[in-house]
Amino acid sequence: MRDEITISKDGRGYRLFTRTALPQPLDVVFPFFADAKNLDELTPPFLNFRIVTPDPIEMKVGALIDYKLRMRGLPISWRTEITAWEPPHRFMDVQLRGPYRWWRHEHRFVSKGDKTIVEDEVSYGVPLGVLLHPLFIKRDLLNIFHYRLSRMHTLFDDAGR
Repeated sequence: MRDEITISKDGRGYRLFTRTALPQPLDVVFPFFADAKNLDELTPPFLNFRIVTPDPIEMKVGALIDYKLRMRGLPISWRTEITAWEPPHRFMDVQLRGPYRWWRHEHRFVSKGDKTIVEDEVSYGVPLGVLLHPLFIKRDLLNIFHYRLSRMHTLFDDAGR
C-alpha cells in the first residue's frame, strides 16, 4: 500500500486525509499513539512543539492536552480535548483553543494481520480560509503530515520497537 495524503474542500472548511500501512501489529502500533508524549516524535522540529500538560496524561474522553508551538515564527497555544476514545481502534481530539476556527482529528487503526493501517482524518476551518488556505495553510499541513508519515515509517518499518 502506498501512503495516501489529500486535502480537499469540505463544505465551509477543509478535510485532510492520510492513510499508511505499518508492518507492525495493532498491539504494537496503537500503544505508541495512545501515549500523548509520543506526539512530539511525529511533529516536525520546525514547529518547536512541546506539550505543556504535566505528565502523566491519562488518555480518555474528556482529557485535556495543552501544547505550545511556533508556526511561521508566531507563538501558538493550543488546547485539545479527547472526545472519543475507543482503544485500540480509534480516538478523536478536538481543538478547544488554537489557530483554527475548528479542528477535529480522528485517528483510526485497522488490524491487517501483522500490519496496521493507520488513518488520520482532520476536518478544519481557517480564518480567512479563501485567502490563507491556498497561500500558507495547505502547504504547511501537507509538510507536517508528510513528516508524520515519514516518521511513522522510520519508527515502525525497522521493527526497532
